[in-house]
Parts: sequence; structure tokens; C-alpha cells
Amino acid sequence: MNPQPLIKSKQAEKSINGVSTQVVCTEFSNYIFVVLTQYGKIGTLISITPDSKTGDITTPMYTSKVLLGKDEALTHVCAKHLATFISQESGSRPVLLGLALKDGSIESINIMKELIKSCQVW
Repeated sequence: MNPQPLIKSKQAEKSINGVSTQVVCTEFSNYIFVVLTQYGKIGTLISITPDSKTGDITTPMYTSKVLLGKDEALTHVCAKHLATFISQESGSRPVLLGLALKDGSIESINIMKELIKSCQVW
């Protein structure tokens, strides 16, 4: 019998609009770590956490905070769009997301979301 690894991780690569895109998803006990890159680097590191202050549990709110890199509005929008479903599917765990993107169009982001789903470890 093979023991289960303490840390589960999966990775995938796909060409999106002619740009090679890699994703690595790693599950830790208290959060999910996802790196989505088109540069081969971690890039901007964003923390996305479920907001426990909301009274309506049917529409959870998420807080994003840039930990490393440029703190721009578009970064928060992309991060929340990509990480919200991860948190919801993993039992409202926080997500640590590394983004290094050349193409941030909504069409590409939706394809990247499907790429992340293919590496599901939660």
C-alpha cells in the first residue's frame, strides 16, 4: 500500500491564443495555492479569502489582497474571477494565487479557469 502524499499537486499546460500557459494547483491543509503563468514565473501573489462578515450566506463575498507585485484593480478582478470557484468548491478555504499573464482578456481568463479545473486537487 502506497502512502498518500501530504501535499497534493497537479499541473497542466495549454496554448491559449498562441501563448503557452501553465498552471500548478497545490492543496495544503488550510489553503489552496494556484500558480497561473504565461511567463514561467509566479508573478503577482494575491490572497483571496472568504469574507465571514456577510450576513447572507447564499452570496459569499471574497476579499483579495496583493501580497507581492503590482496592486492594480484589474489584478483583483482577474484574481477574484479565477479563485472564487476554487474557494467555493474546496469548502470556503482561502486561495493563494500567483498570476503572471501576458493575455488578460475575458475570453482567455475563461479558458484559464477551465485549465485550473483540469488540475483540481481539492
